[in-house]
Amino acid sequence: MFAVIKTGGKQYKVAADQEIVIEKLEGDAGDTLVFGEVLMIGDGDKVDIGAPALKGAQVMGEVVEQRRSAKVITFKKKPRNTYRRKLGHRQQQTVIRITEILAKGGGVAKKSDRKPEPKAEAKPVPKAKAKAARKAQAVVKPAAKKPAAKKAPAKKSKK
Repeated sequence: MFAVIKTGGKQYKVAADQEIVIEKLEGDAGDTLVFGEVLMIGDGDKVDIGAPALKGAQVMGEVVEQRRSAKVITFKKKPRNTYRRKLGHRQQQTVIRITEILAKGGGVAKKSDRKPEPKAEAKPVPKAKAKAARKAQAVVKPAAKKPAAKKAPAKKSKK
């Protein structure tokens, strides 16, 4: 039996007693994790595909260790200038051993696997109140009046 799960923005094909290395998840060695976003489950010739995920399906896993990946070196250089930069990065990883695949659920999802609750929507404000609030926020001082420039008297032409 195998399953395809989604975690950390990536998809992984997993089977029971398999170890996978994924992006960092919270938890210490020995903790149990529940992956609720199961995209597909296969058992021999029978394959169940979700749209996009299977409802009630879960994959249980146990954290083996928290570690860091091998260092990735980045080197920047501009020719004919004295510009060189050497950068290194080690990604945080979690090693997980898949313990079981549950097609109909049965496990309790941890807080990290739950989808965030939708925020309460703001109630619409009547137009009159909204207009008054905007006027109160936008207090603009009137511009100082400049004295009008005096025109020079027109010259009389002599004939």
